[in-house]
Parts: sequence; C-alpha cells; structure tokens
Amino acid sequence: MLRIIGAGLPRTGTMTLKNALETLLGAPCHHMAEVFQRAETDPAAFLAAARGEDTDWDALLEGYAAAVDWPASAFYAELAEQYPDAVVILSKRDCFDTWWTSANNTILEKIDSAADFAGETWAAMVYAIWDKTFEGAPRTDRDAVEAAYHRYHDRVRETVSAGRLVEFTTGAGWAPLCEALELPVPDQAFPYLNTTKDWKNRPDNVPPGGVGAPQGEPV
Repeated sequence: MLRIIGAGLPRTGTMTLKNALETLLGAPCHHMAEVFQRAETDPAAFLAAARGEDTDWDALLEGYAAAVDWPASAFYAELAEQYPDAVVILSKRDCFDTWWTSANNTILEKIDSAADFAGETWAAMVYAIWDKTFEGAPRTDRDAVEAAYHRYHDRVRETVSAGRLVEFTTGAGWAPLCEALELPVPDQAFPYLNTTKDWKNRPDNVPPGGVGAPQGEPV
C-alpha cells in the first residue's frame, strides 16, 4: 500500500526522490525506470488509466510503498483518493524556465521516437499522459506548455489538502521528507542523481528513464 504519492513532473528530481524514499521507507518506489522492467504490464495498464478506464491500483502497484515520476504521478488525484492516508509530494524545480530547459534537453527530445525504443503501447501511454497533464498543449509551444505547467501545479494544490501536501523543491534534502514521514534524518548524504550530463552520457541501449539512466536532480 502506498505511503507516498508523488505528484511532481518528470525532471524534478524524481530518481533522486525515488532513491531517497526507498532509503527512508525500506521498500520499493515506483518510477518510470520500473515501467521499463515491467513492460508486459505497466504501459498498457497506465494507458488504460489515462483513457479513463477502471484501474486496480492495488494490483498495479502491489509491493510499492511509494510512487513518483510519470506514469504514476499523472494519477496523483486518483491515487490520493485510493490511499487517503498517503502523503503527497509535489516535487518541482525552482521555476518553469529551469524545468523547460532540462525537459527539452532530455525527455522531450525523445518522446517522438518512443515507439522505436520502447514500443507502440509505451509511446501511446506517454502521449496520453502528456495530454492529461498538459491539457493537450503542443510540446513545441513553450507558452502553451508554461500555462499548462502552472495550471497543473495549481490543480495539485487545489486537489490535495494543505496538511497532506509536501512541496519539495529540487535540492531541499532530507529534512522535508523526514518531517512529513516523522522519521529521523539518515546519516548518509542526500542522493544526487541523473543530471542532464548523466542523461546524455547514458549507454545507447538504455531507454530514457530506464535502468542505468537515473532521473534525479537534473540541470
């Protein structure tokens, strides 16, 4: 059962957050990296959810204590209803410009070739989740994406009660997470994973967001 629901967009330190939450909770955290390892189940299931079909969230996320990053974060509202005791973490960058630069240098440049490296269902899932999150804004229209970006964050704040929502800005470290979970701060340094440089230097056979291409505190 989920204890943490991530509502943050990709390229907001989600692999770093995954790693940190797994350390704190001692249990797996779902992330796009997991989807590439669960290609027979996850893309089709999340695509169906994006299309409004009934989803058995308990079965889909069985064994996970947390879920961050797309595809799960696009369903923060549904998951918050399904798991009313879970904390919702809205990971974010310092501003839209920072996020836009990072996204364009990494995930957005690969979306249109998604079917080539991950299959048609995975590509359809990503397109559907983009439209759900950004209200169909064209990916090349910066102004439209920025407006949808801000509306998305406003929707999260309107949907999740203030007492349940943790807004986590990239680089905030252990303290906000530990306070929300009422856990002590670990002795180890807070992770720092998947900068844009890491993304660019990943092996050619590793899909974006997949194993070997950690997605964390990008630049």
